[in-house]
Amino acid sequence: MGQLSLKNVVKTFGNFEVVKGVSLDVTDGEFVVFVGPSGCGKSTLLRMIAGLEHTTAGDIVIDGKRVNDLPPVKRGIAMVFQSYALYPHMSVYENIAFPLRVEKAPRDVVEAKVRKAAEILHLDQRLQQKPGMLSGGQRQRVAIGRAIVREPQIFLFDEPLSNLDAALRADMRIELTRLHKQLGATMIYVTHDQIEAMTMADRIVVLNAGFIAQVGPPLELYHKPQNTFVAAFIGNPRMNFLPVTCVGASAAGVEVDYQGQRLTLPVEPRPGIEGAPLTLGIRPEHVALGPAHAAGGVDLRVTPSVVEQLGQQTIGYSSLPGQEETFCFVLPGTRVIEDDKPLDMGFLASDGHLFDADGQALERRIDLAAMSVAPALG
Repeated sequence: MGQLSLKNVVKTFGNFEVVKGVSLDVTDGEFVVFVGPSGCGKSTLLRMIAGLEHTTAGDIVIDGKRVNDLPPVKRGIAMVFQSYALYPHMSVYENIAFPLRVEKAPRDVVEAKVRKAAEILHLDQRLQQKPGMLSGGQRQRVAIGRAIVREPQIFLFDEPLSNLDAALRADMRIELTRLHKQLGATMIYVTHDQIEAMTMADRIVVLNAGFIAQVGPPLELYHKPQNTFVAAFIGNPRMNFLPVTCVGASAAGVEVDYQGQRLTLPVEPRPGIEGAPLTLGIRPEHVALGPAHAAGGVDLRVTPSVVEQLGQQTIGYSSLPGQEETFCFVLPGTRVIEDDKPLDMGFLASDGHLFDADGQALERRIDLAAMSVAPALG
């Protein structure tokens, strides 16, 4: 079992409230990622679950038992830190075995559990080496092995890949995903990297200034963000935001005006919305070359001031009339564009998002279940 419930959890340091009434249920075997910018409270929340920080208010419940007053060793958790926290004078075997030695486990139990963890993590040939002889990725696997042998109900990861280079981070994301499937354990993972969140999580918890901004599966947060914060945070490059005015609402959706161009977005209208200032969001990857107004979209005249050619894709950055924020678009990498050369571009209304004056989303009319079914070949 590895069920976790957070019930109106609060954490303050002096007069500063870092975590502000967070409530969340995590089911047994789920991989949940806490993500958000620096200072949003994600690591503090994880440390409270681990018992490394005192909870100012609220309850932390693991498998139906309130654990607020229990020390970390009694909570049935194991934590993997950003720094590997390995003992440099000990071998890989002894580093992994250390928590079992502390518990005074029998020698045969230690041997069996260490060997099993080493096999899972592909460290069989490294057991007699010291941490100084290992790569960063191998050291992190040793730290994970030390957690595995404790057979915890819940694994906690605090930005475990941030010290690795880009290639190793990608490899370790795959390793952790495989490990989760193999162990079937509950895992809670903290990161500021949305790519890690999108690729590994069953559900993502987006935190902003101590509050939960949204909880849901990765693609739900991408396609149906509930507010401008989540819309901007999930997706790379970030979503573009354009000021528009509502000119009408009907069964088809909400009609808006953008600099004299009208388009109807398939979103759920609200009473009294007509005439209100709104924000239209469009992801850079949904902007394409060529006109779109005839197909119910918006035409744009864009002059990129910076162009990034990454091979797989080409990213352009421009300014739009009357707008301070940079407008970004993503094209296939085979498309060569030049700095300061105007382009005719556009996007479709069906790809747009609409937010009210408070930054809250009007619900998009899209079927996420249908979008998840891949088309057959042939």
